[in-house]
Amino acid sequence: MLFSGVVGLLAAAQLAAAAKLDKVADFGSNPTRINMYIYVPDKVSAKPAIIVAMHPCGGSGPSWYSGTRLPSYADSNGFILIYPDTPNMSHCWDVQNAATLTHNGGGDAAGIISMVNYTLKKYNGDASKVYLMGSSSGAMMTNAMAGSYPEVFEAGAAYSGIGFACASGQGQATPSAANQTCAQGNIRHTPQEWGNFVRNAYPGYTGKRPRLQIYHGLADTLVRPACAMQALQQWANVMGLEWTKNVTGVPSAAYTQVIYGDGTKLEGFFGQGVGHTAPVNEQLMLKFFGILS
Repeated sequence: MLFSGVVGLLAAAQLAAAAKLDKVADFGSNPTRINMYIYVPDKVSAKPAIIVAMHPCGGSGPSWYSGTRLPSYADSNGFILIYPDTPNMSHCWDVQNAATLTHNGGGDAAGIISMVNYTLKKYNGDASKVYLMGSSSGAMMTNAMAGSYPEVFEAGAAYSGIGFACASGQGQATPSAANQTCAQGNIRHTPQEWGNFVRNAYPGYTGKRPRLQIYHGLADTLVRPACAMQALQQWANVMGLEWTKNVTGVPSAAYTQVIYGDGTKLEGFFGQGVGHTAPVNEQLMLKFFGILS
């Protein structure tokens, strides 16, 4: 009886200590008063990678934590997940805001950078292995953060988003906003002009740019596939890459992979019959990041 009681107490202690999603109250500068949630696995690496995972419109940090299989990959690979959460603008990110689209300009972007810096310091994170991902509004914010803070992020993955600054000057970037010109793919710019939006976000920056994956459904009527093509043209221009080839059947039969350069810095995936939003492919994304081999 004594032995079984001790075993029960140990099991209860292990259960109580199990990793869970936690809210962080004070993480630094936060001009738009967004929220921070963090998932630190029980077996975190000595110098862990960090992935910032941003929810779609109407979502939240906790809902996006449950929306992908990333926590299970964190458990097995020892990286940390940050889940920013915006209570503003119908729970959509401020990707139309000049502050977020400007390096050190403020906006939601400033709060997210504070979350990254807090996590790097508290958990001895690897500053060379900080990544971005998001769906819909979170994908839009992935492109925004990659453009405004290229020195912070190694790579990102955007699922059903828009290019950097596509929604600038259009009011709120939400599905209910009156102006849907960007989301409907009706903004027209040359690749050079798209690239200039990114370069102007951080004038004089000459360092490396985050590597990017762009996923989109060809049946998406909320955010048209043209938005993904614009984003690919934009980043190809910024990175100095040319389109190389299309490969059908990658990562699955419904998809076509669009490769720029050698595919290590920029690639797109377009799904036939896939609507809004494109499903998250954790394994393909984490391989691109370099977290999985």
